[in-house]
Amino acid sequence: MRIMAIDYGDARIGLAVSDMLGMLCGEAWTMQEWNMERAAQRIAEEAGSRGVERLVLGLPKNMDGSEGERAAKSREFRELLIKESGLPVTLWDERRSSIEAHAILHANGKKEKAHRKTVDAVAASLILEGYLGSL
Repeated sequence: MRIMAIDYGDARIGLAVSDMLGMLCGEAWTMQEWNMERAAQRIAEEAGSRGVERLVLGLPKNMDGSEGERAAKSREFRELLIKESGLPVTLWDERRSSIEAHAILHANGKKEKAHRKTVDAVAASLILEGYLGSL
C-alpha cells in the first residue's frame, strides 16, 4: 500500500510518498501553495497519480501534548483532503519533526538559508517514517 505523508504549512507543504510495499520513503518534495483548498486539490491529484491509498497528515502539538491554533488548521485541512481525495487521512503527531529535519540538513552540511527549500520535505519524510514504523 502506497502512503503519502504531509507536513502542512501556510506557504510550503512537505510531501513524502512510500514505496509500493509501504515500507520505505520512496520520494519527497515540497509544494508551494498558499490557498488551503487549492493545496488539498493538488495533493489529491498527486496522490491519485502515484496510486496512494492513504494520507498521513502531521498534527502539530505542543510539547505538553496540548493542541493550539496550528493543530486546528491541520484538522481543518484534513477535512478538505478527505473531501478532495476520497482517501482516509490519519493525523500523526509531528512534534519535533521540523527540529529534527533542520538537524539532519545541518549534519549533512546544508547552509541555514538552504534549509527553507527542503526542510518541509525532510519533515514529511520523518512523519512518513514514524507512521510506517508504527505499522
